[in-house]
Amino acid sequence: MKFGSFACALAMGAAFLPVAALADDPHDPTMRSAAARARDSAIIKRMNQQQLAYVRERDARNRPTYRVSRRDREAYADARADYAREMAAWRRAVAACNAGRWEYCDN
Repeated sequence: MKFGSFACALAMGAAFLPVAALADDPHDPTMRSAAARARDSAIIKRMNQQQLAYVRERDARNRPTYRVSRRDREAYADARADYAREMAAWRRAVAACNAGRWEYCDN
């Protein structure tokens, strides 16, 4: 009786396995002919082109339509310059620490 319930559970489990799991199976009997492979390739190409068109349309629709003010651009440029200066100072400190100048090794 235990074997029967196991077989039933196994059959139910196999029924729920996705068919797409065999999509890349090189031994798939339905993809043996060149015509079937060409048809499959054409379907995949069409689906890829449809997805590309969807993504391009979505990106065009979601593209920001606002302009950044001069003040915001200047603030961003200032922040980037501050960051660049701080990183350059940090890199100099690391180089000095690695060269044996222990006073630069604290932070």
